Amino acid sequence: MKNVYSVRQVNSYIKNMFTQDYMLNRIYVKGEVSNCKYHTSGHIYFSLKDESGTIACVMFAGARSGLSFRMQNGQQVVVLGNINVYERDGKYQLYAREILLDGAGLLYERFEALKKELEEMGMFAAQYKQPIPYYPSRIGIVTAPTGAAIQDIIHIARRRNPYVQLILYPAQVQGDGAVPSIIRGIRMLEEKHVDVMIVGRGGGSIEELWAFNEEAVARAIFACSVPVISAVGHETDITIADYVADLRAPTPSAAAELAVPEYEALFQHLLDRQARMKQLMDWLIETWKRRMEQTALKLRYMHPRQQLNEKRQYVADLEVMLRQLMTDRLKDYRYRTQILIEKMRGLSPLSKLEKGFSFVQNQQKEALKSVQAIQPGDLLSVYMTDGVVLAEAKEIRKETAYDGRKYHTKGSFSGGDV
Repeated sequence: MKNVYSVRQVNSYIKNMFTQDYMLNRIYVKGEVSNCKYHTSGHIYFSLKDESGTIACVMFAGARSGLSFRMQNGQQVVVLGNINVYERDGKYQLYAREILLDGAGLLYERFEALKKELEEMGMFAAQYKQPIPYYPSRIGIVTAPTGAAIQDIIHIARRRNPYVQLILYPAQVQGDGAVPSIIRGIRMLEEKHVDVMIVGRGGGSIEELWAFNEEAVARAIFACSVPVISAVGHETDITIADYVADLRAPTPSAAAELAVPEYEALFQHLLDRQARMKQLMDWLIETWKRRMEQTALKLRYMHPRQQLNEKRQYVADLEVMLRQLMTDRLKDYRYRTQILIEKMRGLSPLSKLEKGFSFVQNQQKEALKSVQAIQPGDLLSVYMTDGVVLAEAKEIRKETAYDGRKYHTKGSFSGGDV
Protein backbone atom coordinates (compact mmCIF):
# COMPACT_ATOMS: atom_id res chain seq x y z
CA MET A 1 0.00 0.00 0.00
CA LYS A 2 1.36 3.34 -1.00
CA ASN A 3 0.96 6.83 0.64
CA VAL A 4 -0.59 5.68 3.89
CA TYR A 5 -0.86 8.50 6.49
CA SER A 6 -1.64 8.51 10.16
CA VAL A 7 -4.61 10.34 11.63
CA ARG A 8 -2.31 12.85 13.25
CA GLN A 9 -0.62 13.57 9.91
CA VAL A 10 -3.94 14.11 8.20
CA ASN A 11 -5.22 16.39 10.93
CA SER A 12 -1.94 18.32 10.94
CA TYR A 13 -2.06 18.72 7.18
CA ILE A 14 -5.62 19.98 7.27
CA LYS A 15 -4.74 22.38 10.10
CA ASN A 16 -1.87 23.72 8.04
CA MET A 17 -4.28 24.33 5.18
CA PHE A 18 -6.55 26.34 7.47
CA THR A 19 -3.57 28.29 8.80
CA GLN A 20 -2.37 29.27 5.35
CA ASP A 21 -5.81 30.44 4.23
CA TYR A 22 -5.79 34.22 4.70
CA MET A 23 -9.56 34.58 4.71
CA LEU A 24 -9.98 32.02 7.51
CA ASN A 25 -7.47 33.89 9.72
CA ARG A 26 -9.76 36.92 9.99
CA ILE A 27 -13.38 36.21 9.28
CA TYR A 28 -16.76 37.53 10.43
CA VAL A 29 -19.39 34.84 10.93
CA LYS A 30 -23.03 35.62 11.54
CA GLY A 31 -25.47 33.25 13.22
CA GLU A 32 -27.64 32.31 16.15
CA VAL A 33 -26.06 31.36 19.46
CA SER A 34 -26.76 27.81 20.73
CA ASN A 35 -25.27 25.47 23.32
CA CYS A 36 -23.66 28.43 25.08
CA LYS A 37 -21.63 27.44 28.17
CA TYR A 38 -19.44 29.61 30.44
CA HIS A 39 -16.67 27.32 31.75
CA THR A 40 -15.13 27.76 35.22
CA SER A 41 -11.77 28.40 33.53
CA GLY A 42 -13.26 31.55 31.95
CA HIS A 43 -13.57 30.11 28.45
CA ILE A 44 -16.92 30.31 26.58
CA TYR A 45 -18.02 27.41 24.44
CA PHE A 46 -20.96 27.85 22.04
CA SER A 47 -22.19 27.13 18.53
CA LEU A 48 -23.36 29.36 15.69
CA LYS A 49 -26.16 28.05 13.55
CA ASP A 50 -28.43 29.18 10.75
CA GLU A 51 -31.12 27.43 8.76
CA SER A 52 -28.61 25.16 6.99
CA GLY A 53 -25.78 24.36 9.39
CA THR A 54 -23.78 24.70 12.62
CA ILE A 55 -20.20 25.61 13.51
CA ALA A 56 -18.51 25.07 16.87
CA CYS A 57 -17.01 28.15 18.50
CA VAL A 58 -14.82 28.98 21.50
CA MET A 59 -13.75 32.26 23.09
CA PHE A 60 -10.80 31.85 25.44
CA ALA A 61 -10.60 33.78 28.72
CA GLY A 62 -7.79 35.97 27.37
CA ALA A 63 -10.09 37.29 24.60
CA ARG A 64 -13.06 38.09 26.87
CA SER A 65 -12.29 41.83 26.56
CA GLY A 66 -13.81 41.58 23.08
CA LEU A 67 -17.21 40.76 24.56
CA SER A 68 -19.33 43.59 25.97
CA PHE A 69 -22.47 41.61 26.86
CA ARG A 70 -23.44 38.23 28.33
CA MET A 71 -24.17 35.69 25.64
CA GLN A 72 -27.40 33.75 25.69
CA ASN A 73 -28.88 31.08 23.45
CA GLY A 74 -31.00 32.46 20.66
CA GLN A 75 -29.05 35.73 20.22
CA GLN A 76 -28.14 36.79 16.70
CA VAL A 77 -24.46 37.73 16.76
CA VAL A 78 -21.49 38.48 14.53
CA VAL A 79 -18.26 36.76 15.58
CA LEU A 80 -14.81 37.97 14.51
CA GLY A 81 -12.09 35.33 14.72
CA ASN A 82 -10.17 32.64 12.87
CA ILE A 83 -11.10 29.07 11.87
CA ASN A 84 -8.69 26.30 12.68
CA VAL A 85 -8.57 22.56 13.35
CA TYR A 86 -8.44 21.00 16.79
CA GLU A 87 -6.08 18.10 15.98
CA ARG A 88 -7.07 15.84 18.86
CA ASP A 89 -10.70 15.54 17.70
CA GLY A 90 -10.10 16.28 14.05
CA LYS A 91 -12.76 18.99 14.15
CA TYR A 92 -12.53 22.54 12.98
CA GLN A 93 -13.99 25.40 15.05
CA LEU A 94 -14.17 29.17 15.15
CA TYR A 95 -11.83 30.81 17.67
CA ALA A 96 -13.59 34.08 18.56
CA ARG A 97 -11.74 37.32 19.34
CA GLU A 98 -14.71 39.74 19.26
CA ILE A 99 -18.47 39.11 19.45
CA LEU A 100 -21.05 41.73 18.52
CA LEU A 101 -24.80 41.64 18.41
CA ASP A 102 -26.07 41.27 14.87
CA GLY A 103 -26.32 44.51 12.86
CA ALA A 104 -23.51 46.20 14.70
CA GLY A 105 -20.59 44.24 13.37
CA LEU A 106 -19.60 46.19 10.26
CA LEU A 107 -20.58 49.49 11.76
CA TYR A 108 -18.55 48.73 14.85
CA GLU A 109 -15.52 47.99 12.68
CA ARG A 110 -15.95 51.34 10.92
CA PHE A 111 -16.42 53.01 14.31
CA GLU A 112 -13.16 51.58 15.68
CA ALA A 113 -11.23 52.46 12.54
CA LEU A 114 -12.43 56.11 12.56
CA LYS A 115 -11.90 56.40 16.30
CA LYS A 116 -8.31 55.22 15.98
CA GLU A 117 -7.65 57.57 13.06
CA LEU A 118 -9.05 60.67 14.79
CA GLU A 119 -7.32 59.80 18.03
CA GLU A 120 -3.97 59.58 16.24
CA MET A 121 -4.69 63.01 14.74
CA GLY A 122 -5.08 64.42 18.26
CA MET A 123 -8.75 65.39 17.97
CA PHE A 124 -9.54 63.73 21.30
CA ALA A 125 -6.67 65.41 23.18
CA ALA A 126 -7.55 67.19 26.42
CA GLN A 127 -5.62 70.35 25.50
CA TYR A 128 -8.16 71.10 22.76
CA LYS A 129 -11.16 70.87 25.10
CA GLN A 130 -12.82 74.23 25.76
CA PRO A 131 -14.20 74.95 29.23
CA ILE A 132 -17.96 75.10 29.57
CA PRO A 133 -19.02 78.60 30.79
CA TYR A 134 -20.44 78.67 34.30
CA TYR A 135 -23.23 81.18 33.61
CA PRO A 136 -24.27 81.10 29.94
CA SER A 137 -27.11 83.36 28.84
CA ARG A 138 -27.64 81.88 25.33
CA ILE A 139 -27.60 78.12 24.75
CA GLY A 140 -27.77 76.60 21.28
CA ILE A 141 -29.34 73.20 20.69
CA VAL A 142 -28.83 71.02 17.61
CA THR A 143 -31.39 68.22 17.67
CA ALA A 144 -34.69 67.14 16.21
CA PRO A 145 -37.56 69.60 16.85
CA THR A 146 -39.79 66.73 17.93
CA GLY A 147 -39.02 63.99 20.32
CA ALA A 148 -38.21 63.51 23.97
CA ALA A 149 -34.69 65.02 23.81
CA ILE A 150 -35.71 68.62 23.14
CA GLN A 151 -38.65 68.38 25.53
CA ASP A 152 -36.38 67.15 28.33
CA ILE A 153 -33.87 69.93 27.66
CA ILE A 154 -36.57 72.66 27.66
CA HIS A 155 -38.19 71.30 30.81
CA ILE A 156 -34.93 71.11 32.76
CA ALA A 157 -33.71 74.50 31.49
CA ARG A 158 -36.96 76.23 32.57
CA ARG A 159 -36.82 74.54 35.95
CA ARG A 160 -33.18 75.41 36.60
CA ASN A 161 -33.07 78.92 35.12
CA PRO A 162 -36.02 80.43 33.22
CA TYR A 163 -33.88 83.44 32.23
CA VAL A 164 -31.56 81.45 29.96
CA GLN A 165 -32.33 81.83 26.26
CA LEU A 166 -32.57 78.57 24.30
CA ILE A 167 -31.98 78.67 20.52
CA LEU A 168 -32.99 75.49 18.67
CA TYR A 169 -31.76 74.48 15.27
CA PRO A 170 -34.24 71.80 14.07
CA ALA A 171 -31.80 69.27 12.66
CA GLN A 172 -32.36 65.90 11.06
CA VAL A 173 -30.60 63.44 13.36
CA GLN A 174 -30.88 60.18 11.41
CA GLY A 175 -31.13 59.10 7.83
CA ASP A 176 -29.40 60.18 4.64
CA GLY A 177 -29.58 63.96 5.26
CA ALA A 178 -28.65 63.85 8.94
CA VAL A 179 -24.93 64.58 8.62
CA PRO A 180 -25.20 67.83 6.55
CA SER A 181 -28.16 68.94 8.69
CA ILE A 182 -26.20 68.55 11.93
CA ILE A 183 -23.18 70.35 10.45
CA ARG A 184 -25.35 73.28 9.27
CA GLY A 185 -26.89 73.53 12.73
CA ILE A 186 -23.46 73.70 14.41
CA ARG A 187 -22.20 76.40 12.07
CA MET A 188 -25.38 78.48 12.21
CA LEU A 189 -25.50 78.51 16.01
CA GLU A 190 -21.80 79.37 16.05
CA GLU A 191 -22.60 82.44 13.94
CA LYS A 192 -25.35 83.35 16.44
CA HIS A 193 -22.57 83.61 19.09
CA VAL A 194 -24.25 81.34 21.60
CA ASP A 195 -22.31 80.73 24.83
CA VAL A 196 -22.49 76.94 24.70
CA MET A 197 -24.00 74.35 22.37
CA ILE A 198 -25.74 71.02 22.96
CA VAL A 199 -25.53 68.58 20.05
CA GLY A 200 -27.38 65.28 20.33
CA ARG A 201 -30.54 63.25 20.21
CA GLY A 202 -32.45 60.61 22.15
CA GLY A 203 -31.65 56.91 22.30
CA GLY A 204 -31.76 54.44 19.44
CA SER A 205 -29.90 51.62 17.75
CA ILE A 206 -26.36 52.01 16.49
CA GLU A 207 -27.73 52.50 12.98
CA GLU A 208 -30.02 55.30 14.18
CA LEU A 209 -27.17 57.02 16.06
CA TRP A 210 -24.70 56.57 13.24
CA ALA A 211 -24.81 60.18 12.01
CA PHE A 212 -22.89 61.17 15.16
CA ASN A 213 -20.17 58.65 14.23
CA GLU A 214 -19.42 60.28 10.89
CA GLU A 215 -16.08 62.01 10.38
CA ALA A 216 -17.66 65.17 8.93
CA VAL A 217 -19.73 65.71 12.08
CA ALA A 218 -16.69 65.05 14.28
CA ARG A 219 -14.63 67.63 12.37
CA ALA A 220 -17.43 70.22 12.59
CA ILE A 221 -17.59 69.78 16.37
CA PHE A 222 -13.79 69.94 16.69
CA ALA A 223 -13.58 73.13 14.58
CA CYS A 224 -16.41 74.90 16.42
CA SER A 225 -15.26 77.94 18.42
CA VAL A 226 -18.19 77.53 20.83
CA PRO A 227 -17.91 74.88 23.57
CA VAL A 228 -19.92 71.80 22.55
CA ILE A 229 -21.66 69.32 24.86
CA SER A 230 -22.35 65.98 23.20
CA ALA A 231 -25.59 64.29 24.32
CA VAL A 232 -26.30 61.29 22.13
CA GLY A 233 -28.57 58.41 23.15
CA HIS A 234 -28.52 56.77 26.54
CA GLU A 235 -25.72 56.52 29.08
CA THR A 236 -24.31 53.35 27.55
CA ASP A 237 -24.23 54.78 24.00
CA ILE A 238 -20.79 56.10 22.99
CA THR A 239 -20.24 57.90 19.68
CA ILE A 240 -17.34 59.61 17.95
CA ALA A 241 -19.03 62.93 18.74
CA ASP A 242 -18.65 62.15 22.45
CA TYR A 243 -14.89 61.84 22.08
CA VAL A 244 -14.48 65.03 20.03
CA ALA A 245 -16.87 67.24 22.02
CA ASP A 246 -15.60 69.49 24.80
CA LEU A 247 -17.83 67.65 27.28
CA ARG A 248 -19.86 64.44 27.07
CA ALA A 249 -23.25 64.16 28.74
CA PRO A 250 -24.72 60.67 29.16
CA THR A 251 -28.21 61.89 28.10
CA PRO A 252 -29.81 65.08 26.72
CA SER A 253 -31.32 65.69 30.17
CA ALA A 254 -27.87 65.49 31.73
CA ALA A 255 -26.59 67.92 29.08
CA ALA A 256 -29.21 70.45 30.16
CA GLU A 257 -28.14 69.94 33.78
CA LEU A 258 -24.52 70.60 32.83
CA ALA A 259 -25.20 73.59 30.58
CA VAL A 260 -27.86 75.48 32.51
CA PRO A 261 -26.87 76.82 35.94
CA GLU A 262 -29.52 76.44 38.63
CA TYR A 263 -30.99 79.88 39.28
CA GLU A 264 -31.97 79.24 42.91
CA ALA A 265 -28.57 77.81 43.73
CA LEU A 266 -26.90 80.72 41.94
CA PHE A 267 -29.10 83.22 43.78
CA GLN A 268 -28.33 81.57 47.11
CA HIS A 269 -24.66 81.53 46.20
CA LEU A 270 -24.79 85.27 45.50
CA LEU A 271 -26.58 85.87 48.81
CA ASP A 272 -23.90 83.87 50.61
CA ARG A 273 -21.21 85.85 48.82
CA GLN A 274 -22.99 89.10 49.69
CA ALA A 275 -23.16 88.12 53.36
CA ARG A 276 -19.53 87.07 53.26
CA MET A 277 -18.53 90.34 51.59
CA LYS A 278 -20.53 92.35 54.14
CA GLN A 279 -18.88 90.45 56.97
CA LEU A 280 -15.49 91.01 55.41
CA MET A 281 -16.22 94.71 54.82
CA ASP A 282 -17.38 95.14 58.41
CA TRP A 283 -14.21 93.49 59.61
CA LEU A 284 -12.08 95.65 57.32
CA ILE A 285 -13.88 98.83 58.41
CA GLU A 286 -13.46 97.94 62.08
CA THR A 287 -9.82 97.06 61.52
CA TRP A 288 -9.10 100.30 59.68
CA LYS A 289 -11.09 102.24 62.27
CA ARG A 290 -8.85 100.90 65.03
CA ARG A 291 -5.80 101.68 62.93
CA MET A 292 -7.04 105.22 62.34
CA GLU A 293 -7.64 105.70 66.04
CA GLN A 294 -4.15 104.45 66.80
CA THR A 295 -2.74 106.69 64.09
CA ALA A 296 -4.69 109.70 65.43
CA LEU A 297 -3.35 108.97 68.89
CA LYS A 298 0.16 108.80 67.50
CA LEU A 299 -0.40 112.06 65.60
CA ARG A 300 -1.61 113.76 68.77
CA TYR A 301 1.40 112.45 70.60
CA MET A 302 3.77 113.43 67.78
CA HIS A 303 2.12 116.84 67.14
CA PRO A 304 4.58 119.79 67.43
CA ARG A 305 2.31 121.42 70.03
CA GLN A 306 2.49 118.28 72.15
CA GLN A 307 6.21 118.13 71.67
CA LEU A 308 6.55 121.81 72.60
CA ASN A 309 4.41 121.31 75.69
CA GLU A 310 6.51 118.35 76.72
CA LYS A 311 9.73 120.32 76.08
CA ARG A 312 8.34 123.26 78.03
CA GLN A 313 7.46 120.98 80.90
CA TYR A 314 10.91 119.44 80.70
CA VAL A 315 12.54 122.89 80.71
CA ALA A 316 10.33 123.94 83.63
CA ASP A 317 11.36 120.83 85.54
CA LEU A 318 14.99 121.58 84.74
CA GLU A 319 14.51 125.16 85.92
CA VAL A 320 13.04 123.97 89.21
CA MET A 321 15.86 121.48 89.59
CA LEU A 322 18.44 124.16 88.72
CA ARG A 323 16.94 126.63 91.19
CA GLN A 324 16.88 123.99 93.88
CA LEU A 325 20.45 123.02 93.05
CA MET A 326 21.56 126.66 93.09
CA THR A 327 19.73 127.24 96.38
CA ASP A 328 21.36 124.20 97.91
CA ARG A 329 24.75 125.23 96.53
CA LEU A 330 24.36 128.84 97.77
CA LYS A 331 23.27 127.61 101.18
CA ASP A 332 26.35 125.43 101.29
CA TYR A 333 28.59 128.26 100.17
CA ARG A 334 27.00 130.62 102.68
CA TYR A 335 27.69 128.12 105.40
CA ARG A 336 31.26 127.71 104.25
CA THR A 337 31.65 131.47 103.88
CA GLN A 338 30.32 132.02 107.38
CA ILE A 339 32.87 129.58 108.72
CA LEU A 340 35.62 131.36 106.79
CA ILE A 341 34.36 134.73 108.02
CA GLU A 342 34.55 133.48 111.55
CA LYS A 343 38.02 132.18 110.92
CA MET A 344 39.04 135.45 109.26
CA ARG A 345 37.43 137.40 112.02
CA GLY A 346 39.53 135.47 114.54
CA LEU A 347 42.62 136.24 112.49
CA SER A 348 41.78 139.93 111.77
CA PRO A 349 44.04 142.62 113.32
CA LEU A 350 40.94 144.65 114.10
CA SER A 351 39.75 141.85 116.26
CA LYS A 352 43.03 142.01 118.13
CA LEU A 353 42.78 145.75 118.37
CA GLU A 354 39.30 145.48 119.82
CA LYS A 355 40.79 143.32 122.54
CA GLY A 356 43.29 146.04 123.56
CA PHE A 357 46.18 145.29 121.32
CA SER A 358 47.81 147.90 119.07
CA PHE A 359 49.49 147.81 115.70
CA VAL A 360 52.82 149.62 115.29
CA GLN A 361 54.45 150.87 112.10
CA ASN A 362 57.60 152.82 111.47
CA GLN A 363 57.90 155.78 109.19
CA GLN A 364 58.37 153.46 106.21
CA LYS A 365 54.95 151.96 106.95
CA GLU A 366 56.55 148.70 107.90
CA ALA A 367 54.89 146.62 110.55
CA LEU A 368 57.07 146.24 113.59
CA LYS A 369 57.00 142.86 115.14
CA SER A 370 60.15 143.13 117.33
CA VAL A 371 61.78 145.82 119.43
CA GLN A 372 64.99 145.04 117.67
CA ALA A 373 63.66 146.90 114.60
CA ILE A 374 63.25 150.10 116.63
CA GLN A 375 65.95 152.56 117.57
CA PRO A 376 65.62 155.21 120.15
CA GLY A 377 64.30 158.35 118.57
CA ASP A 378 62.34 156.55 115.86
CA LEU A 379 58.93 157.98 115.12
CA LEU A 380 56.24 155.32 115.39
CA SER A 381 52.57 155.09 114.41
CA VAL A 382 50.49 153.21 116.92
CA TYR A 383 47.16 152.05 115.54
CA MET A 384 44.24 151.52 117.88
CA THR A 385 40.61 150.81 117.27
CA ASP A 386 39.58 154.44 117.24
CA GLY A 387 42.67 156.15 115.85
CA VAL A 388 46.45 156.48 115.47
CA VAL A 389 48.99 157.70 118.04
CA LEU A 390 52.20 159.24 116.82
CA ALA A 391 55.06 158.51 119.25
CA GLU A 392 58.78 158.68 119.56
CA ALA A 393 60.83 155.82 120.97
CA LYS A 394 62.57 157.04 124.18
CA GLU A 395 63.56 153.73 125.77
CA ILE A 396 63.51 150.25 124.51
CA ARG A 397 63.10 147.23 126.82
CA LYS A 398 63.24 143.69 125.59
CA GLU A 399 60.80 141.26 127.25
CA THR A 400 61.02 137.52 126.93
CA ALA A 401 57.69 136.34 128.27
CA TYR A 402 54.32 137.48 129.55
CA ASP A 403 52.59 135.65 132.34
CA GLY A 404 49.33 137.51 132.16
CA ARG A 405 50.34 140.30 134.63
CA LYS A 406 53.71 141.62 133.43
CA TYR A 407 56.66 141.01 131.13
CA HIS A 408 59.85 139.53 132.47
CA THR A 409 62.74 141.78 131.46
CA LYS A 410 66.02 140.40 130.21
CA GLY A 411 67.67 143.72 129.43
CA SER A 412 67.14 147.34 128.52
CA PHE A 413 68.74 150.25 126.75
CA SER A 414 67.87 153.92 127.02
CA GLY A 415 67.03 156.32 124.41
CA GLY A 416 63.68 157.66 125.41
CA ASP A 417 60.23 156.66 126.55
CA VAL A 418 57.47 155.26 124.54
